[in-house]
Amino acid sequence: MSEWLKAYRENHADFDQPSAIGSLPSDPYTAFSQWFDAAVQAKEREANAFVLSTSNAELQASARILYLKELLGQQFIFYTNYSSHKGQELSKNPKASMLFFWPQLMRQVRIEGSVQQIDPAISDAYFASRPRESQLGAWASQQSESLTDRSELIARFEAFDLQFPGAVPRPPHWGGFALEPHYMEFWQGQPSRLHERRVYEFSQNQWKSKLLNP
Repeated sequence: MSEWLKAYRENHADFDQPSAIGSLPSDPYTAFSQWFDAAVQAKEREANAFVLSTSNAELQASARILYLKELLGQQFIFYTNYSSHKGQELSKNPKASMLFFWPQLMRQVRIEGSVQQIDPAISDAYFASRPRESQLGAWASQQSESLTDRSELIARFEAFDLQFPGAVPRPPHWGGFALEPHYMEFWQGQPSRLHERRVYEFSQNQWKSKLLNP
């Protein structure tokens, strides 16, 4: 062992400790729930925020930040305008990836799978729980379409406020998507870029996992 490596080991007591990521449960959904709860407890800012990546017919990828609303069984649920840029891409290519990053814990989770619209009744229930302003905004915004002036958006918002003086119904173009994974990767940052990675892949009707090089 070189003198440099010997000194490095002495100054980094956890350099060759047993892998923390190796202790993750065999079920990836349980593993995700554990890490998500840890992120919340660590007060990670916007712990439920994730990057959603989609692609169009020309294989051009696009990404944006969304919020995970719930883990329903084996499906990751998020909501959006079905007519939006991402909504249109998902209607043509229902495959996407999600990326969660929790910097304080030096952790990230990458999820890949197929996406489909959820039961309208579930979207109705969630929409009804949203603040009135958010409900009206879902009606007012022609998401991803050209906008000449912000005053147009405000005018539509005010018009729908008058149209729906009581309860605001869910717009037919707005609702939830469910991503069902076939690949989930857990990444734990470590010193010297010797990061830990564990991947779960769904094959032959079961989840199998293995470690990856950083």
